[in-house]
Amino acid sequence: MTQTLTHSPNTTPRLIDPFAREINYLRVSVTDRCDFRCVYCMAENMTFLPKKELLTLEELDRMCSTFIGLGVNKLRITGGEPLVRRDIMSFFRAMSRHLESGALHELTLTTNGSQLERFADDLFAAGVRRINVSLDTLDADKFARVTRWGKLEQVLRGIEAARKAGLRVKINTVALKGFNEDEVFELTQWCAANDMDLTFIEVMPMGDLGGEDRVGQYWSLEDLRKHLATKYSLTQLSERTGGPARYERLDETDQKIGFITPLTHNFCESCNRVRMTCTGELFMCLGQEDSASLRDIMRSSASDAPLIAAIEAAIARKPKGHDFDYSRQVEGGKMTRHMSHTGG
Repeated sequence: MTQTLTHSPNTTPRLIDPFAREINYLRVSVTDRCDFRCVYCMAENMTFLPKKELLTLEELDRMCSTFIGLGVNKLRITGGEPLVRRDIMSFFRAMSRHLESGALHELTLTTNGSQLERFADDLFAAGVRRINVSLDTLDADKFARVTRWGKLEQVLRGIEAARKAGLRVKINTVALKGFNEDEVFELTQWCAANDMDLTFIEVMPMGDLGGEDRVGQYWSLEDLRKHLATKYSLTQLSERTGGPARYERLDETDQKIGFITPLTHNFCESCNRVRMTCTGELFMCLGQEDSASLRDIMRSSASDAPLIAAIEAAIARKPKGHDFDYSRQVEGGKMTRHMSHTGG
């Protein structure tokens, strides 16, 4: 893969939104495709984008490098499932030059774990040190049901390969009513035994799931936390990453637990991130439809100046927060696009 632009470290924030939040975190979807069909994320029969609409790996490099030149210092690669994209490791290797220059502080990945056994060593060699793995159950039959196409043993092997490669693994678990309520303690204990942090996430109203009852899936993390508190002593942590998670420590295991609560607690006041799709569409908020199309602007000019102007104009429109709401037993604030389109 051709290494295109290299920006020197930028200590002066360039991307400040209307609410004085510095935008220094970019989540980039590199594909809308996935080898799973999780019931809260995708319909079983998906129509994926034609290849010509996707940013090439070289274009992804140029786009991310431009953001880094504007002060973005954390880059998370998402999908779909990012590791199913052909030759994706060439992109990770290209991004490592920004780690070496100091412009990029962290290069991370969110994955379903299916391809980790194959790529864990390469990811570490490219400078990745932390990954998030989506895992909602430790029961093989339930795993097959929630992912439709996934195999739990393959994911567990991938997680073990990642840990052996030196990657710090955090497990992301979507709280699903009537599905994994009975596994909260098992998941917590398994993560503690394997020195992995754990974050619980409320299901979000994203996309048409082909008849799945999203409101019926919704399990408030306030209730989940109360359930945890019947067995553990929880201490609230002051740690803030600018992201949506609030953290608590389980005193008995000295384990950090994250809670991402877009429905029961609006987490937007310190938001420091934007999301870019695999087609170069920039979403300033996960829970709003407003976006900026950057692909054609980038393709139309050899100079980065028009692209930079478009990025800055988009950040100037970043909203204060989202409108997700299940309180009336309907999908309030529902987004028409799938989570796999927006990117993790």
